[in-house]
Order: sequence, then structure tokens, then C-alpha cells
Amino acid sequence: MSSSYSLFCIGNPLLDMQVTNGEELLKKYELKANDAILAEEKHAPIYEEIVKNHKVTYVAGGASQNAARGAAYVLPPNSVVYTGCVGDDELAEQLKAANKREGLQDMYYVKKGEETGACAVVITGHNRSLVTTLRAAEKFDKAHLSSPEISAVLESAKAYYMEGFFLTHGLESALELSQKASKDAKVFAINLSAPFIPQFFGAQLQQIIPFTDIVIANESEAEAWATANGHATPTDLAAVARAIAMQPKSNSSRPRTVVLTHGAESTVVVTSDAPDAPKVHPVHALKYEDIVDTNGAGDAFAGGFLGAFVSGKSLDECVEAGHKMGAMCVQMVGPQFKWPKINIL
Repeated sequence: MSSSYSLFCIGNPLLDMQVTNGEELLKKYELKANDAILAEEKHAPIYEEIVKNHKVTYVAGGASQNAARGAAYVLPPNSVVYTGCVGDDELAEQLKAANKREGLQDMYYVKKGEETGACAVVITGHNRSLVTTLRAAEKFDKAHLSSPEISAVLESAKAYYMEGFFLTHGLESALELSQKASKDAKVFAINLSAPFIPQFFGAQLQQIIPFTDIVIANESEAEAWATANGHATPTDLAAVARAIAMQPKSNSSRPRTVVLTHGAESTVVVTSDAPDAPKVHPVHALKYEDIVDTNGAGDAFAGGFLGAFVSGKSLDECVEAGHKMGAMCVQMVGPQFKWPKINIL
């Protein structure tokens, strides 16, 4: 196994259980059309209900795993490693098969006797509502980061990427990883992942931000961060990007880059060495009828961006690669990419 991987990703491995025309499910389970939440007790029956009453498409999911597969798509084989905790069950086997197909090397922490996490994806029109039951995913053990196979990857990788969702249970691992990146002059990237992360896990997020070189978020996550941090204009993406970019940073030798996407609208990029010069990157909008669903589009953007980044591309080229991957993903069911492969970089 090669230990010359350039990108290391960590998160909650989930199998997506995707259904369309989910208007009734939104009503019944009090879900917002375009949101991501952790399942509460009242949501518990949704997983059985969708299998019983709907046509379910099973897709490998989990935000960071989606991004890792996206990065693997644009990079040469054996460039990307992904870890997280799974059970020893059929769901984990489905995830491994999807990763193998896309050239992503997984190095899971396997918790015997546990069930692999799942995410109910309720599609209505072009929106997706995500309801996650973490199961094994929240049992990740920090000691796995010190295992020989992961240690070798952490040494060779240029960049580490983590989804914000991981902060709901994995703060210790997140701190170890982000501090290691800062100390060893590696790049640490985080995705805010969902509005509830800055809203309810803001304290955890603020512990990680000083060690973070790249922050990726969409407009609703950026607004949630801004509101949680008392920002005067939470919907002004350039101003919010500037505020995140200017947060304290432990490794001052590298500026922080903040990348805020906005669906089919423009993507805004601000760096801490030029905070008053936001760059606005237009998105080449697709025709309405070409969009199948938006599940995983933000992760696909992150994957394209990071793949380009570890390849040494400019920030402009990284955003362009992200846009191409996001556009490809929304034309497929769930977080998937076109085969045979299209050259992105």
C-alpha cells in the first residue's frame, strides 16, 4: 500500500438512503426542505418507513467521505485516504465497494457488533433534507490516528480535511489532527457542513478554527456562523468570509482561505492576507431540467477544490474544479460522479 497519499480525510461514514417526492415525510417528521440534522427520537421510525413505503436508492454518503471520493475522482489513483468508524456489517461493505470503485483508500476504524451509520435523504424538487443516525460513526477512537497505517498517511499527506459534523462527538481527535497540521506546516481544512454546527457546536468549532487554514461553507452555514458570533450583516457573504478569515490563527506563516458557496449563485473567496479584496467566482448555472438532485453537491465542490489544491493549482483553479464537480454531482442521483471519468484538472 502506497504511503505517498496527498490528502487525508476524516468524518462520519454513512450509507445514504435516498427517496424522492418526500413532501409527506417532511410534514410528518417536521423537517425543513434544505437542511441537515441529527435524528432525534421522533425521527427514529423514518429509516424503516422509507424502506417499506418508498423506492430507496442506496448511495455511499457521509460528508467528508463524499468529498474524499470527489478528490479521488480528480486525482491519480491512491492519492486520498479516508477514515471514520463503521460497524462490521453489510452497510460498511457497501461503503467499501463504492470507495474502491472511485479509487479512494479507506482505512476505517471498525467497531465490532455496531451498526454502520445511515442518513435518510428526503428529496423534494431540487432540495435535500438529511436526517442522520450516527450509530458506529460516533464511536471513533482517537487512538486510531496513532495506528501505524494512519500515522504513515499523516506524515505523507499535504493536507487534512474534516467535516464539521465530526465535531458533534470527535473534538479530541479533531484537536489532535488540526494541531498536528499546524505544528508540521500541513494544511488543515474544515467544512462547516450544516447550520447546526456553528449554532450548537460553536464552542467546539472555535477551538479548531485557530489551527485551520481553509474553511469551506455554504451560504446558510456562513449565515449561522455569523449569527452565532454576533456579526452585524450575516447574509453579506464577503463580510462573513472576511470575519472567518480574520479569526486568530496559530500558524501565521500561511494565510487562512475562506470559501463560501451559494448553490447556483457565485462563490466568494477571501484570504486573511487580503481580507478586503474578496474574489467572486460566478457559477455556470445548469438548466433546471438538467438537475437531478442536490444531495452531496457541496461535498463534491469540496472534493474538487481539495483535489486541485493538493495538485498545486491556484485558488482560482481550485474553485473552478469545485464548480465542475458540483455541477457533475447535481446531474446524478446522490453524491455520485460520471463514469467513465471526465478529466477535471
